[in-house]
Amino acid sequence: MLESPLELLVGRPVQERADAARNREKVLAAAARLFAEKGVEGVSMDAIAAEAGVGKGTLFRRFGDKSGLAVALLDARESELQQRILSGPPPLGPGAPAAGRLAAFTAAYLDYLFAHLDLVRLSETASPGARYRIGAYRFWHRHVAILLAESCPGRDADVLAHTLLAAMGAEAAGVLKEQYGQARAAAGITALVAALTG
Repeated sequence: MLESPLELLVGRPVQERADAARNREKVLAAAARLFAEKGVEGVSMDAIAAEAGVGKGTLFRRFGDKSGLAVALLDARESELQQRILSGPPPLGPGAPAAGRLAAFTAAYLDYLFAHLDLVRLSETASPGARYRIGAYRFWHRHVAILLAESCPGRDADVLAHTLLAAMGAEAAGVLKEQYGQARAAAGITALVAALTG
């Protein structure tokens, strides 16, 4: 059976030694706990290594820095959303009109984004262009471009997909949330999508 263009972008599980997998889980659990208690900015890599009971070298070799750790923490949440897009019920999953799926994706993505705003911001801004190198971004972009091509024929779906996703970037969403509140920020982004596809 042929995979869809989106299924090709979903990451495959990486095989690792049992001890490496245990250390990875200990580090991720410690980081999640510390980030929840002290905020992303208030936690050092040294504190995460100590909390996890692993050496600093193990932590840095595996994740590189806090942004690499943020990407790893977000991976399971992104994968769950991707699976709902690929095989969940409509309107987020297949079977609904493209404009309805795009509205459902926007709502689901904004829920994910605002629930993990500090981690997403860290993963997207670690270095210039970091957001666009993350595998999940390529998935989001392809999905949005496919839906835009169907719901807005004759328009440049690839460019429009980047434009819509820019409005849902963590930096922009964080500023909107800070200045106007989360509900108003989400409503504005949702209105942008509706105006494009309506």
